[in-house]
Amino acid sequence: MKIFIVVGTQEPFDRMIKAIDEWAAMHPEHFIFAQVSKSKYQPKAFKFTDFITPELFDLRFNEADLIISHAGMGTIISALANGKPIIVMPRLAANHEHRNDHQLATAKSFEKLGFVKAVYNGQDMHEALDSAQNIKAAETIGPYASPELIKTIRIFIGNK
Repeated sequence: MKIFIVVGTQEPFDRMIKAIDEWAAMHPEHFIFAQVSKSKYQPKAFKFTDFITPELFDLRFNEADLIISHAGMGTIISALANGKPIIVMPRLAANHEHRNDHQLATAKSFEKLGFVKAVYNGQDMHEALDSAQNIKAAETIGPYASPELIKTIRIFIGNK
C-alpha cells in the first residue's frame, strides 16, 4: 500500500508522525511518504520532507492508496474530490497543537457523515492502519456547490 501523510504547512504534528512511524517500523512492506513541516520528531521508518512543492504533493497524492492527515479542510476536500480514503487525526488544543479544537469538531463531523476515518490517539492510528484495507473513499465530490446549497444560500441572503 502507498500512504501519503500530510501535516499542513503551518505547524508540525509530532504526535501523529510518531504514531505512524511506530506502526511503519512493524510494517515495512508499505511505501510511506510524509510532509512533516518542521517536526522535532524525525521518522525512522519512512521517507519524509519538511515542505513539499505543489508538483510533488500532487504526484504523491495521486499515487497514494491512502491519505493520512491532520483534520485540515484542504486535505479532506482534496481527498473527497479525488476519491481517496483518508484517515484524519485532529490537532488538540490541550496538547498545544493548535489554538483551539476546531479540528476536533471537523474530524467528528466528517466522520459522522462517513467522509473520513477519524483517530484521536496513537492506538487509534495503529488500529486504523491495521485495517486500512477496509477504509473506503467517500463518494467523490464535484468542484462546485450543489444546486440545493446555492438555493439555500440565496434564500438566506434574500431574507437578511
